[in-house]
Amino acid sequence: MSDIAANLQLIRERLAAAARRAGREPDSVRLVAVSKTVDLERLREAVAAGQREFGENYLQEAKGKIAALGEGLVWHFIGHLQRNKAKAAVELFHLIHSVDRLPLAEALDAAAARLGKVQDILLQVNLAGEETKSGVAPEALPALWEEVSRLPHLRVRGLMTMPPWLPDPEAVRPYFRSLRELRDRLRATYPPAAGLTELSMGMTGDFEAAVEEGATLVRIGTAIFGRRPR
Repeated sequence: MSDIAANLQLIRERLAAAARRAGREPDSVRLVAVSKTVDLERLREAVAAGQREFGENYLQEAKGKIAALGEGLVWHFIGHLQRNKAKAAVELFHLIHSVDRLPLAEALDAAAARLGKVQDILLQVNLAGEETKSGVAPEALPALWEEVSRLPHLRVRGLMTMPPWLPDPEAVRPYFRSLRELRDRLRATYPPAAGLTELSMGMTGDFEAAVEEGATLVRIGTAIFGRRPR
């Protein structure tokens, strides 16, 4: 068994245990392997070990990987997205996690219309108000959801967040809980928001706390592929 296969097996076991602790089925959580800067050889090892969902931050890098690895995989865009890259993102990705403003959503909607598809997206929320991170402020989320939900070629599947980095997962847990509560309030206030089923949250250092608080998508890179070169 390769190192990557062993890493994936351990992570899946930890995900399943965290889900059971929260009274959830293990298959309610999907593992997104964050593959930015990871070479094709190591990605093929992950695919051989059964990994099917991958997350990328950079469009040009992702384009070559998607072409090389072929059909049967699910690709997530998890980085900051500029409006002028909307067409490429819609062409390449099944789910775009990082929609945080109406102009970007409108550009994605127009691109999806031209391609004759409905693009699945998540709304990114900046829970801690960090200037270095993208995301809509929590208090502005309902208005953004209302506006984006009217766009006919987008389907809002849920919410995403990148909380502050903290060494103790328990210190990060309140942010995960807050995202779930935001999602639940939207669903209670706006009946059409019942379709908001996804919560993208949790990374290598804190994914078990995220799952215990309701994550359905966890984005893990280092624990699978090792530390990236600086």
